[in-house]
Amino acid sequence: MGGGFIVLLVIIGLIVAYLTMAIKIIPQSETKIIERLGKFSKVLGPGMNFITPFLDAPRQIYARKVFQGARGEVYARNYTTDVIDLREQLYDFPKQNVITKDNVPVEINALLYFQIVDPVKATYEIDNLPNAIEKLTQTTLRNIIGELELDETLTSRDTINAKLRSVLDDATNKWGVKVNRVELQDITPPESVLSAMQKQMQAERNRRAEILRAEGEKQSAILESEGAKTAAINRAEAVKQTTILNAEGEAIAKLKQAEAEAAAIERIAEAIRGTNTDPATYQIAMKYIETLKDIASGQNNKTVYLPYEASSVLGSIGGIKDLFKKN
Repeated sequence: MGGGFIVLLVIIGLIVAYLTMAIKIIPQSETKIIERLGKFSKVLGPGMNFITPFLDAPRQIYARKVFQGARGEVYARNYTTDVIDLREQLYDFPKQNVITKDNVPVEINALLYFQIVDPVKATYEIDNLPNAIEKLTQTTLRNIIGELELDETLTSRDTINAKLRSVLDDATNKWGVKVNRVELQDITPPESVLSAMQKQMQAERNRRAEILRAEGEKQSAILESEGAKTAAINRAEAVKQTTILNAEGEAIAKLKQAEAEAAAIERIAEAIRGTNTDPATYQIAMKYIETLKDIASGQNNKTVYLPYEASSVLGSIGGIKDLFKKN
């Protein structure tokens, strides 16, 4: 009885061991390559899978993992595993020295986002996929940076990323890998170049400040001259309008005066109608008398001389006297 029980236990143990080796539980987004007697057999999908123990075995591949040291430094380590991760993966490559077209050495580190889309190709088309991607990225990056000058390198990250992704995607296509995007983290020129760039930037800022100041002074001078011009035009226009108004006023005054004199002459003509006195002569005589009055009223005039022609004018005064006598 005891021997049969032991045999039963052994059989149960063998069955459990067989099932343990035969049943493979694969998590979602992972897979395994199964080889039978060293030859590719199948690809295990997510869920429960069965293999033949001792005949079938998972294929070991290289994978990469990033670690952080005690001092904060980041480094990568390759290891072997039989699990292939189908999710998008990130490779953070360490800094590397590259030389630009104008012979300036710079340090660049890149981030690579890729995904294994064909695990069979990723296993059999390349021996060490992480190292292959890293070296391909480094050499491609050197070639691209070598075609650009330093200024272009610092200002054309998007262009560099696009070129790098295109080249890597084409090259890794036969490895069953899809490169989704590439990002350049840091581009660090030497200290001497950084110092020169800072001086250049400061000089450029000073130049722009001087240009802005000169433009401000120019605009100020233009506005000031335009203001002076407008003021001069306004003053001239005011003088013009004043002159026109004065002339119009004088013309109206003279017209009114002439109208008044014409009315006065008409009244004088009506008053002296029927006499022998000429209205024009009468008017001239009155003007002459007023002039004589002004001459005689002068403070410095001690002696008044009458012109020779005054006798003819005075002759008309008699007529005026006769006119007043009639009225």
